Amino acid sequence: MALSKIDVANMLTGEVPNANVATIGVAKGGTGLTSGTTNQFLKFTGSTTLASAADNAGITTASIWRVTSNFDGDADPIASNWEEMDAPTGYGELGSNITQSSGIFTFPETGIYSISYTIMLYNDSATGRSVHNIKTTHDNSTYALAAGAACFCDSGYLQSSTCHTLFDVTNVTTHKCQFEINQVTNNGNGLLTGTDYNYTYVQFIRLGDT
Repeated sequence: MALSKIDVANMLTGEVPNANVATIGVAKGGTGLTSGTTNQFLKFTGSTTLASAADNAGITTASIWRVTSNFDGDADPIASNWEEMDAPTGYGELGSNITQSSGIFTFPETGIYSISYTIMLYNDSATGRSVHNIKTTHDNSTYALAAGAACFCDSGYLQSSTCHTLFDVTNVTTHKCQFEINQVTNNGNGLLTGTDYNYTYVQFIRLGDT
């Protein structure tokens, strides 16, 4: 069986020696392939055009904030003594920063975010019980419960508890979150915190586009 020779030269239209081609023709009704920029890829737009787009694959934002001063009692939200994690040695963060003002957290860009809220409860006398909640808003005004968990702690012990939610941030001006603590049975229990380690803290991870 003989092999046919492919005449590549006659199949090319135009000159491609320097690869400075703004648009490459696309068969079967395509309107062209537009050149992009660094770190972009080519995707089908849903019509007859292939275009360049930003590579948003993978996690682009990750941040941890913690409460830095022990306290007991209720707070809705926890409005003070927050800091973004800056220790111990080897800590890391990714992408644009989450910001915080009076316990209200604002997202740097739209997307689907994983939010977790961990408390470390201590108790000095008798068994204590607390509930901690993640609350979100879609109008920058009314906050609703998104996730919550209960924590029980015996006298002289520490107990940790975490709740999680996924939040679709379609508008960074209106979509925000805050964190509540409610000491349901307060028998000397309170939140253990710190500036060097994460005891009571929240974690944000942007998983992808909205």
